[in-house]
Amino acid sequence: MPAEPLTVIPLSEAAVAAAPRGAADLTEQRGTRRVSFLPKYGSEAVTVDVHYLWCGAAHAPTVIVQGGISASRDVCAGRDRQGWWQELVGHGAAVDLTHCRVLSIDWLVPGDIEGVESVSSEDQAAALAALVDELGIGRVQAFIGSSYGAMAGLAFAANHADKVASLILLAGAHRPHPLSTAQRSVQRGIVRLGIESGRTDEALALARQLAMTTYRGSEEFSRRFAAGPELRDGRFYFPVEDYLEHAGRRFVERFDPVRFLALSESIDLHDIAPERVHAPTTLVGFPSDRLVPLSDLCELQRRIGGTATLEVVDSPYGHDAFLKETVQLAPVLRHALNDCYGAR
Repeated sequence: MPAEPLTVIPLSEAAVAAAPRGAADLTEQRGTRRVSFLPKYGSEAVTVDVHYLWCGAAHAPTVIVQGGISASRDVCAGRDRQGWWQELVGHGAAVDLTHCRVLSIDWLVPGDIEGVESVSSEDQAAALAALVDELGIGRVQAFIGSSYGAMAGLAFAANHADKVASLILLAGAHRPHPLSTAQRSVQRGIVRLGIESGRTDEALALARQLAMTTYRGSEEFSRRFAAGPELRDGRFYFPVEDYLEHAGRRFVERFDPVRFLALSESIDLHDIAPERVHAPTTLVGFPSDRLVPLSDLCELQRRIGGTATLEVVDSPYGHDAFLKETVQLAPVLRHALNDCYGAR
């Protein structure tokens, strides 16, 4: 695949004007770099194209930000695009682009890595570490990871300790919970059956519907979908069905089934010994999160090799709270980043 041309985009005059006096020029790079590393499930080094975004104050400390398996490198808003975490990453936001530079990549899948059938969180970390070298960054001030991004952050700190000063990890632990693995295994089985039967889109939509019941909390479902069923087209429809069907359709429009299978499996292959992680760490968990229970984060906090604090944020949104609770998360991120900058 030909490498994507690098684009360097000056940010708006308004954004530059909002920067503190004496701040570096604010720029954005969105492109592709070719890097090499040894994959966990491979026998020899591979060379891959990594699609990345690097934006913010040009000479400020770099902060890696990675999200869940459906998140892209577009973490913040830009010219002609929305960002999946734009309320928390931007000029004047909790992750303030006038004071740092954010680096994010599109997740790799086996199709990106020749000769590899499964990709690990450690492969994502290796690609990021190689990219940090390729861009001349050397060492990032913080790795902020949510969900699968938190898993990659732990792998990054365990395997590339010299390249990261601190971790901020939301809704992600050192290993998947077995019940969560069971739920994802059923989702993957649905998608495989759909591919084999020629009904891929229907299967992917159904797998996403099942996933939504694990991402969100029971309190939210109770509040939103308590009404009774409605008779339509000869059968009863329950209020939650319309919500789930809409979520399934949207997912099919933007996500490839093979990519889904690879990244879902990668979550369940993840296993990092906490004792290998020595970077100061801020953990963020949600009591309503059934995919990553607080008990797993408590175990991670106890076993981690460095210092670790656990911030508990109450929310009805379950695992998706890291996407929904931007108001509550903003001060947590600001405080954690201020500690990171103070440790320079």
